[in-house]
Amino acid sequence: MSQATASRAPAVDMTHRQILEALSGLLLGMFVAILSSTVVSNALPRIITELHGGQSAYTWVVTSALLATTATTPIWGKLADLTSKKTLVQLALGIYVLGSVLAGLAQGTGELIACRVLQGVGAGGLTALAQVIMATMIAPRERGRYSGYLGAVMAVGTIGGPLIGGVIVDTSWLGWRWCFYVGVPFAIAALVVLQKTLHLPVVKRRAQIDWWGATLITAAVSVLLIWVSLAGDQFGWASWQTVAMVFGALLLGALAVRVETRAAEPMIPPRLFRNRTITLAVVASVAVGVGLFGASIFLGQYFQISRGESPTMAGLMTLPMILGLLVASTVGGRIITRTGRWKRFLVAGSALLTVGFALLGTLRADTSYTLLSGYMLLIGVGLGLTMQNLVLAVQNTVGPHELGAASSVVAFFRSLGGAIGVSALGAVLAHKVKDYTADGLAQLGIPASRSGSGGTLPDVHTLPGPLRTVVEAAYGHGAGDIFLAAAPFALIALIAVVFIREVPLRQHNAGPVSGTGERESNPVVSVGATPADGQR
Repeated sequence: MSQATASRAPAVDMTHRQILEALSGLLLGMFVAILSSTVVSNALPRIITELHGGQSAYTWVVTSALLATTATTPIWGKLADLTSKKTLVQLALGIYVLGSVLAGLAQGTGELIACRVLQGVGAGGLTALAQVIMATMIAPRERGRYSGYLGAVMAVGTIGGPLIGGVIVDTSWLGWRWCFYVGVPFAIAALVVLQKTLHLPVVKRRAQIDWWGATLITAAVSVLLIWVSLAGDQFGWASWQTVAMVFGALLLGALAVRVETRAAEPMIPPRLFRNRTITLAVVASVAVGVGLFGASIFLGQYFQISRGESPTMAGLMTLPMILGLLVASTVGGRIITRTGRWKRFLVAGSALLTVGFALLGTLRADTSYTLLSGYMLLIGVGLGLTMQNLVLAVQNTVGPHELGAASSVVAFFRSLGGAIGVSALGAVLAHKVKDYTADGLAQLGIPASRSGSGGTLPDVHTLPGPLRTVVEAAYGHGAGDIFLAAAPFALIALIAVVFIREVPLRQHNAGPVSGTGERESNPVVSVGATPADGQR
């Protein structure tokens, strides 16, 4: 096979109807992945309270799933370049179902966190493979149009998840465990639909999975997150534990880089970072991840603890942010398809994120909901204009044979930003709430040790009037502080996307490889996939 042929993936010639049919199961699977994280956002305060956990457990129920998603995304992306994408996405759904059932049976926060890791592995596959499969079927110029559908599904999942979770928790005959069971029917439906509708050519080539690289990357990220979540609480920021963990994370990271530069098939190919667009998109994706997960997780906690709302009402109160995301991703995607230009949307979205987080930094327990709705709308529009378009910009710069690796790199760093953001912001929130609560109690003449919190999340409805006011004010002020801390990350994203060089979107998939000049070696392409190929 010639080099020219080797650098190209088989073209997938599909009509609009065929693409929509194929996307139906894929989008349903994506909905399941989103639901796994959003359905617990408003239910978490109740879940952690009933399991007698504290702010650290609250943070790690979220972080554990994000960490698993982050660590496995490059693996799923690499496998997508080597074998049947359909089989992989079905495997990811199966893992998600198993993790969900086990999470619903958990009897303590430790068990729940472990089961969330399994859920995260499945969600990582769904997140990475949805982007890869879309890129395989749809040319970059047309991808903006279909990315709008993906954005709409993300918005519906983000809207429906908190509402479903809130209703489940507020319904006495269901209980919070159904927050984990509710995604199972959707996952099974996605499996059935994918089996009937998704038929792709298979690209097979000899390759070796870089398990050492994956292990070292996971270990480095895990140590870093453990340090961020425990420092300032279990031990001091300037302590021997901090030195050991930071040094350990840096050492593991350095070993990972060394392994990746020498591996024949690295999990995260270093050559991708020679491409300026990919490097800057990765920087922006980390910052966007902080905003995406930080806003969705801690806003739900703010509404329930600081404003005393029910889980259902907390979900309804985040609608301005989700509607902003829905409209921006859908409208922006169609305009990008029509014009082929995407950079202006990245710049506008990052700017809106920066402004939105800065304004949310003024958040307090008694902040006007009208003002708060405006701030959330800005963040929603900003996320809608940046998330999918960062992936689109990267996919437009690489060859078809590297779509899996390149797409998963962006998803990896977005999830990494989310995991670090949730851990770091959660640690800051716990520290700030402790200080603000102590100050408020001191003004009432009550020692902080007698507040009765015991390190667990409070149920404000059971607290006496004066103490409830102190707790609500502490969580409100703490929430404002963490959103203000997130604003510089959004500013970093803005600076990064300003320096991205815009390249008009290609009209077809079988384009040249990335600017690094790397070409795929001798892939065996099975264009006419048959049932024996695992595609039917």
